[in-house]
Amino acid sequence: MARAVKLLAAAGSLPLKACLLGSAGQRLGSLPCGGTTTMLTQRSRASRPGVNNGVAQQVHKTLEVEERANSPAENFSRGISTQHNKGTSSDTTMREQLQQVDVLQNMGISRHFSGDIKRILERTYSCWLQRDEEIVRDVETCAMAFRILRMNGYNVSADELYHVAEASGFHPSLEGYLNDTRSLLELHKASKVSISEDESILDSIGSWSGCLLKEQLRSGGLQGTPLFREVEHALEFPFYTTLDRLDHRRNIENFDVTRDQMLKASYLSCYTNDDILALVIRDFSTCQVTYQEELRHLDSWVKESKLDQLSFARQKLAYFYLSAAGTIFTPELSDARILWAKNGVLTTVVDDFFDVGGSIEELENLVTLVEMWDEHHKVEFYSEQVEIVFSAIYTSVNELGEKASLLQDRDVTKHLVEIWLDLLRSMMTEVEWRINKYVPTAEEYITNAALTFALGPIVLPALYFVGPKIPESAVKNPEYNELFRLMSTCGRLLNDVQTYEREYSEGKVNSVSLLVLQSGGSMSIAEARREMQKPIDTCRRDLLRLVLRKEGAVPRRCKELFWKMCKVCYFFYSRGDAFSSPEAKAREVDAVVNLPLQLKGSNSAWLPVLWEKSNQHA
Repeated sequence: MARAVKLLAAAGSLPLKACLLGSAGQRLGSLPCGGTTTMLTQRSRASRPGVNNGVAQQVHKTLEVEERANSPAENFSRGISTQHNKGTSSDTTMREQLQQVDVLQNMGISRHFSGDIKRILERTYSCWLQRDEEIVRDVETCAMAFRILRMNGYNVSADELYHVAEASGFHPSLEGYLNDTRSLLELHKASKVSISEDESILDSIGSWSGCLLKEQLRSGGLQGTPLFREVEHALEFPFYTTLDRLDHRRNIENFDVTRDQMLKASYLSCYTNDDILALVIRDFSTCQVTYQEELRHLDSWVKESKLDQLSFARQKLAYFYLSAAGTIFTPELSDARILWAKNGVLTTVVDDFFDVGGSIEELENLVTLVEMWDEHHKVEFYSEQVEIVFSAIYTSVNELGEKASLLQDRDVTKHLVEIWLDLLRSMMTEVEWRINKYVPTAEEYITNAALTFALGPIVLPALYFVGPKIPESAVKNPEYNELFRLMSTCGRLLNDVQTYEREYSEGKVNSVSLLVLQSGGSMSIAEARREMQKPIDTCRRDLLRLVLRKEGAVPRRCKELFWKMCKVCYFFYSRGDAFSSPEAKAREVDAVVNLPLQLKGSNSAWLPVLWEKSNQHA
């Protein structure tokens, strides 16, 4: 594994220094990358001409080497297996092993160590079921084990945290943890992975641990320490409100090769912290090269499709690509990111067309054209606007449908068309309500509004591009529909809470105004918005439970896309309507796609060492 780590750290067409600084010391953050871009664009991508996949192919080759290195004959795996067989040694605790897993996942490279991570989690789960003292008597280990096991699909009950449910009820042997910031932080993180409103234990832990952590921040004792930043971030941004790639960047930049203990355990002595950091930097930087190429391709597509000529349409390509690269971040999932971003742009154009850009005749014409699909030539375009919108949808769906059908070994284009039809018809229903001044019931509203939130064309086709085969029976399974309903409802309600005023001024109803209306005026807008938090929380928890459940008709990797989009909705709508602001998330776009990593503290002094390590194997 040490060899695999070094090979992977050396992977890619550029040495590490070039990845960080660009050709001839140029920053990679700007889209015109000079010699780097020239070299990359000379490579063709068979499945999508014009989009670079050279870096991804190189990573794939390296991963193949790494998979072979994952065999029991290699040092790393042999070390893990030895620990697994003989139990925890005096210098290898379960806490250290879980910290190792946590750091690898938090920096976005856990996929390179999947076999070893699985062995650690299997052993931890066995100890959890046996209520091993190493877990039960150590609060930090217990909380970390619960969170990591649950988020990796293991069936762990929150009831096992009963001994730390109330701060006032701490056993004397645990009282010291009330002043242990790291233990409190782990408890607070564990409280956020709730999958049911019945898990009152987690609500209790989250409440008092949050209060104690805030007190510690106010006291000033943590000021200026890495732990201060970590606590502040955890309190301000629960894990379901951030994008994975932004978290990876923050964790990489704050990782201290001289301080972190993640690799101090004896079974990991075959490689060092700076080996891992070199790997992480290489991985993140090569991914950014791919992201920049994909974004350039998408920008060209917008222009070629004439979508930029539609004056009524918001231009949201950067945000949709951020949501794709920020969650579906591995190089080999390029097609899924491209589809996600393209259909995000198209749904925004269509939403604006139905809201402000099109007449009723144009809207009806667009719906008819999509209903006719391959026979659309029998219907005339009502206007140039309709022609541009329909042509973009038609071309994109057919192109992506052909690719998806090859991957799935069956024709799925018809399903993609049906997804678009569902959206357009639900949007037409909204228009008819507005024209007729009809006030729907809450149930009528949310059933239709979950569709008009327009996540269907973004998420559902992407399921076909993340690896697993999805039979038609899975698409028709109740689990599939429930995953979509929960994701869409959660997103719609988050949006409604933040966009009430604008939609009210446009004469549109949403869940907030309906709640006030149903109360007969006894409920204020502020109260109605607070009241919406409960169904939002319920949808999020129920969705996470479905995603983490091992059994089911929908493959786990596909289910995860529903959760990723739920996080995207929180990212844009948990603190206002950031999606509508061109500037609100511009820095985040740059952080994921353009800006080189900025290592902090002692790590900056390690850069020459890291460059040398990479260049030795380049």
